[in-house]
Amino acid sequence: MSYLKFDKNLLINLEQSLPKEMLRTNQAGAYHCSSIVGCNTRKQHGLLVIPLEGKEYRPHVLLSSLDETVVQHGAPFNLGIHRYKGGVYSPNGHKYIREFDCENVPRTTYRVGGVILTKEKIFISKENRVLIRYTLVEAHSPTTLQFRPFLAFRDSNELCIANDNLNRDCVDVKNGIACCMYPGYPTLYMQFSRKPEWVYDPHWYNGIEYVKDLERGVPYTEDLWVPGYFSVPIKKGESLIFSAGVSEVSPRNLHKMYEAEIASRTPRSSFFNCLKNAAKQLYLIDGDNEYMLSGYPWGTVLARNTFMSLPGNTLAINHRDDYEKIMATAARALTHYMATGERDRRIHGIDLPDIPLWAVWAIQQYFKSVGADEARKNYTELVRSILNYILDDGHPNLAVDPVTGLISTVGTSTPASWMNSVLNGHPVVPRTGLLVEFNALFYNALLFGAKLLEENPEFAADRDRWIAQAEKMKQPFIDTFLNGYGYLYDYVNGNYSDPSVRPNMAIAIGLDYSPLDRRQRKGVLDVVTRELLTPKGLRTLSPKSYGYRPFYLGSPEEREISLHNGPARPWLIGFYADAYLKVFGLSGVSYIDRMLIGFEDEMSQGCIGSLSQLYDGNPPFAGRGAISHATNIAEVLRTLRTLKKLNV
Repeated sequence: MSYLKFDKNLLINLEQSLPKEMLRTNQAGAYHCSSIVGCNTRKQHGLLVIPLEGKEYRPHVLLSSLDETVVQHGAPFNLGIHRYKGGVYSPNGHKYIREFDCENVPRTTYRVGGVILTKEKIFISKENRVLIRYTLVEAHSPTTLQFRPFLAFRDSNELCIANDNLNRDCVDVKNGIACCMYPGYPTLYMQFSRKPEWVYDPHWYNGIEYVKDLERGVPYTEDLWVPGYFSVPIKKGESLIFSAGVSEVSPRNLHKMYEAEIASRTPRSSFFNCLKNAAKQLYLIDGDNEYMLSGYPWGTVLARNTFMSLPGNTLAINHRDDYEKIMATAARALTHYMATGERDRRIHGIDLPDIPLWAVWAIQQYFKSVGADEARKNYTELVRSILNYILDDGHPNLAVDPVTGLISTVGTSTPASWMNSVLNGHPVVPRTGLLVEFNALFYNALLFGAKLLEENPEFAADRDRWIAQAEKMKQPFIDTFLNGYGYLYDYVNGNYSDPSVRPNMAIAIGLDYSPLDRRQRKGVLDVVTRELLTPKGLRTLSPKSYGYRPFYLGSPEEREISLHNGPARPWLIGFYADAYLKVFGLSGVSYIDRMLIGFEDEMSQGCIGSLSQLYDGNPPFAGRGAISHATNIAEVLRTLRTLKKLNV
């Protein structure tokens, strides 16, 4: 039985099927995403969505969808589905679906009378091309397929409105057509593996609604351009392949291209394999550079997310080469910033104060996974430059206190940490001064750096300096953050100690080197377990703390306020698991294993085979935000890898 299969009873019930989404990418920034019944429910959905270099690499929807129609005895049966004004769904193609299976490739099986038709979609790796293979499994009379392309040619975060400025021309190419609606966009080539009849029949389809955007309180209605339709007769047992891309393809190569791409895929046949595929979907290869996207469908390349998710999304799935390539790209940007103060054009947020700290943490995971010798050979100079840069007060928003050794940052006007929601130009959570995870990461980085250099007498002075700095800040860290209730203050600014119970303390106790002893770690862990732990990760704020808002719902403003004030984040389970195992040792393995059950349940919810950006902090812990998120996938994968090592 397939690990990810959905039957007719679920699929024809739109209330159950529309929330389930399917994502496929090409590892070059392009993607295909829709609901499992093919009805687009958000403006970012599309059959071919690609980043455009001249438009700041933002994703743009070229081909929104392709409506298929089965014609027998002159009677059309439309397999498409769209939502129009007033919540009207038309046509109702979902009623013909008998099964949806996405273990190998997304495969939809339709039954129309005596006709059984399968549809399989696949993205070509590192190429802006999506292929759809149609196979007529059963038919008792002559059958024709018709295909109507719904075109958008717009930014994925905008909407298309009917206008007279578009280019209506459709140019004939081998077994298809080519078109480009507006200047500045690439030409879209739509071709088939054998010659179709093209019927030019242009229309605007007005008032298409996206229910997810309606729920989010953002604009949700658009018009899409359909220039005509293709018509192809098909025989029982025959397969037909449709290609949509930004370059022309040889139609006779489509079957071979399709089979070659399938052969390279890992089936989504288990929890681990689902997350492995989800991680690989986030790779972004651009020439000699390789990046990690923060998520889909509206993710970009973010420095913090890159370093936080890099170990889990590469090393935990045995993709060491990708770790080294992505780290090389990110390290160049970070080194350049430390030397010149210039931000990177592609990697956003390289100037944020915790980026150097997360970079060292990512290298520490490489050290543990690949080995000390390789880590020393590849990353000694980078770690040296980062730690000395911080100690020499090189970063404009990190200051080392000469007495306590603690580091401070200013986050009153611009967010300094990962809790970066903003409302009316100001941080919703104004963490400023001494942040608990900043100082824990710094302490950990200093002692890891010393470990990295321990066999190199050439850098003895650096090593001694870092050890002394760690020793200096150890007791001040305890005195500053550990309170009489057994947990850690989230941040301390002058005489103010923030009492909010937040998950940043879990980072502090989960690191390999912590200023806290085992007893103190256990005390903090108890509070985290009691007040923050959910089946979907750690809450961003305790229900007992002021301002708790567990549900990520409402207007954009309401959601921004809630973002870090209650909803749970799966990625924090990685540090929670590390802390739990450090406190309880091997006896904690079965407990952490049980904690992961809540994430495996999500493989058939939300974005099939992946993890959402966040989950409501209260039952039923619904997934919200981005449908596939890098740090969440990474830290669950890293935890699975840790458990596997301990179970050997």
